[in-house]
Amino acid sequence: MADFFTSWNEAAITSIGFFWMALWAFVLGYIISSLIQVLVTKERMQKVMGKDGPRSVALGTFFGFLSSSCSFAALATTRSIFQKGAGLAPTMAFMLASTNLVIELGMVIAVFLGWQFVVGEYVGGIMLILVTWMLIRITRPRRLEAQARRRVGEPEGEGEQVGKDWKQKISSLQGWKDIGQTYVMEWQMVWKDVLIGFTVAGIISAFVPDVFFQTLFIGSGGENSANPGFLSVLAQTIVGPVAAFFTFIGSMGNIPLAAVLFGQGVTFAGVMAFIFSDLIVLPVLRINATYYGWRMALYLLGLMFVGIVSVSLILHYALVFMGLLPDFASATAPGDREFFKVNYQLFLNIFFLMLTAVMFWFWKLSLQEHHDHGHEDHHDHGGASLTDKVLKVLVVIAAFWLLGGLAVSLL
Repeated sequence: MADFFTSWNEAAITSIGFFWMALWAFVLGYIISSLIQVLVTKERMQKVMGKDGPRSVALGTFFGFLSSSCSFAALATTRSIFQKGAGLAPTMAFMLASTNLVIELGMVIAVFLGWQFVVGEYVGGIMLILVTWMLIRITRPRRLEAQARRRVGEPEGEGEQVGKDWKQKISSLQGWKDIGQTYVMEWQMVWKDVLIGFTVAGIISAFVPDVFFQTLFIGSGGENSANPGFLSVLAQTIVGPVAAFFTFIGSMGNIPLAAVLFGQGVTFAGVMAFIFSDLIVLPVLRINATYYGWRMALYLLGLMFVGIVSVSLILHYALVFMGLLPDFASATAPGDREFFKVNYQLFLNIFFLMLTAVMFWFWKLSLQEHHDHGHEDHHDHGGASLTDKVLKVLVVIAAFWLLGGLAVSLL
């Protein structure tokens, strides 16, 4: 029993320590994301995106990058773009870019996994868009696309507002209110995933034995894990998305877990496939089925699975060829890290927590303004009701687990 309580305390400290490591990166990333979202309107994106072709896919990728968001919010925006007439390929490019070419995601990956994984995330994200576009052109799902368009229906009438340009927005109090509101909404979209993801990462690092990873990810952690054969790399690359499919955790919550996997000897390809799989998890499949029907949802699932596996393998062997493949043996075990100490990370976190307080102040001003005008904000997370209920239950469990793990050290 004493060993259990010791591991419980270690798991809780590791979870909180992981979040402390990434806190400044989260805040900086979401501030940049909020600035971009407020200063560049979605209406203009939807107008200039075409049906198909290189220009449309490139614009979809660019606008997706500007609209970086969590997986569930990206699904709602993607449906709106598809509903307003964008072709399937540029629509998919937008969705993949908005969840993979994400500034804050790259920062968190840099904190936990290193520069090779950051390069893999951005270069692989672009490659994933190109592979998906190629697969769409090969399979030509015109009938599925037509059925999906009938299901989503016609876009509702929206009065196009003539907005101010970015210079006027950034120099006005109203513009900063909008930025603060967007910043808070970004956290509202991901905090459940982050809390659950970091809690799970701590639990796995403290409780799950190495043999589990060696069994699940064939060839990891063994004598040949530093230089596995192609079949082992392929097997791990396939297992990555399959393991991610049954989670409710978005990409932000998956990064600390990916770091645990890498520290256990899972290959670069397997870890990248796991990170890329935020759009093929079970809740996303259910949401796509609600939007477009099950046939289109399963088609998109298969499309992204093939793309993720192939791109992860290409990235892995490209780094092998260049002699730049990261060595998991250099990864520090979570229990061996000193999470809380006086260093540059402490001062960065203090500075960005102060910026967060400023953003919340602007948000409160925005709330007060809406209240005075009799308006209420409703933020659509884009998730199914069952998914939200499950997430709420898991959030409560995660909170009690962390608090209990910290309390154990006092007993």
